Amino acid sequence: MRQARVSAVSFVLFLFVAMGPHRVETRATMFPRATPESQGISSPALLAFVEEAEQKLDALHSLMVVRHGQVVAEGWWSPYAANEPHMLYSLSKSFTSTAVGLAIADGKLSVEDPVLKFFPDEAPAEPSANLKAMRVRDLLTMSTGHHEDDVKDFPFQSDESVVKAFLARPVSHKPGTFFFYNTPASYMLSAIVQKVTGQAVVDYLKPRLFDPLGIENPTWDASKQGVSLGGFGLNVRTEDIARFGQLYLQKGQWQGKQLVPAAWVETATSRMMSNGSSPTSDWEQGYGYQFWRSRHGFYRGDGAHGQFCLILPQYDTVIAITSGTRDMASVMNLVWDRLLPALKPAVLTDDPAAHKKLTTKLANLTLKTPAGAVTSPASAAAVGKRYTFAANALSIESLTLESASGSGEVALAIRLAGADQRVAAGYNKWQKGALKTSAIAPADPVAASGGWTADDTYTMAIARYRTPFVTTYKLRFAADQVFLSAEPNVPANSKVVEIVGRLATSSAQ
Repeated sequence: MRQARVSAVSFVLFLFVAMGPHRVETRATMFPRATPESQGISSPALLAFVEEAEQKLDALHSLMVVRHGQVVAEGWWSPYAANEPHMLYSLSKSFTSTAVGLAIADGKLSVEDPVLKFFPDEAPAEPSANLKAMRVRDLLTMSTGHHEDDVKDFPFQSDESVVKAFLARPVSHKPGTFFFYNTPASYMLSAIVQKVTGQAVVDYLKPRLFDPLGIENPTWDASKQGVSLGGFGLNVRTEDIARFGQLYLQKGQWQGKQLVPAAWVETATSRMMSNGSSPTSDWEQGYGYQFWRSRHGFYRGDGAHGQFCLILPQYDTVIAITSGTRDMASVMNLVWDRLLPALKPAVLTDDPAAHKKLTTKLANLTLKTPAGAVTSPASAAAVGKRYTFAANALSIESLTLESASGSGEVALAIRLAGADQRVAAGYNKWQKGALKTSAIAPADPVAASGGWTADDTYTMAIARYRTPFVTTYKLRFAADQVFLSAEPNVPANSKVVEIVGRLATSSAQ
């Protein structure tokens, strides 16, 4: 693999942006930076991609482009940041696949092993012929024989054994003959790895994958039985996604060591199961072992709402993206339409002015903030008043809008999920804080921004910046009432929730 000279400017930028003030990487885990032109990509092409993504998608949270093993572009839309993990959703599946491959290399199991072999005490008393025929291979290729109705409303957080719940479900088709995207099957892969190794997948992968790649502090949600969820639940940084993709691009090698068997990489990322025939769909190009095949001969791991690890072997390129989009295809289409033509086979002439323009843009990315005014005619009457709500879908009991004198910043004092909380919103910027949205879950890191978007309406956007989720709240004040609407950015079928609060009496305040 060609190694390009890293400029002094790129190296300083690498130290400042990638390592951060508290992060020190060893030579074995460093991910080098280079100018785009030195790796055959023009800075103007990358800038055009970013600008078009902002204009047409308005959903990206982060982007990292790696060419010939060198990071040539990276950026995070504030409040998302390089040092923050992001929820991966089903991109987790590709990491679970890797754990299976490593366990096979350790002699712990085979893809031909029957699933029932590992859980004799949790099998039905009289297993069906299809269940008996289900192999590890079928779990990997999403061809377990289940139909959608067979695993509908699957209880990943059941107090009882989730494995037992899986084995109790009907198996409508002969395993290996029918593709159905089956997240419970990925959970079973995780449970099998834990059964044969004695470790949860997140722990099993730590010395074998995470540590060698320099992936720090990965977290993986688990079932109540302590099994990593497998099909979702992994949280890592954008650069960690890119490193994982680079490992697969290099056939399982990292810094001269074979971390994952090359044969596993080849098989896992090949077309092992047909899932359609449309030449224009990235979801009908075939499926491997928890990896999707893509158009143009590429492959990928992906997760709900736009989490991507795109691997382009023919171009020696990896692209990591996190986002919160209702249209995942639009993200890939933009990559294929705009970045592919920009990947040239030879080094390009340096373009310092264009590169500076690109790096300046990437260093100043931000999600759009509500376009409103600092104040409004209604603010004097609305600010400082407490409004109470009847029981509602948002679990909001009361709220008060508080103003920070003259700065344009507003705070929302809110009783939510049984707790009194306060969220400060920046004006034309994101203000970080925390918000507890469930009585049983810890507070989420959030960032808020707001403004008066009409004379009687204050709009506040709250981003849970370790997740894809951004919710826009509109508070319309009228006499002794406030009409509150909450609009999530994802999923595609989400609906606006509307509730009405009433001015609390002076004695209640």
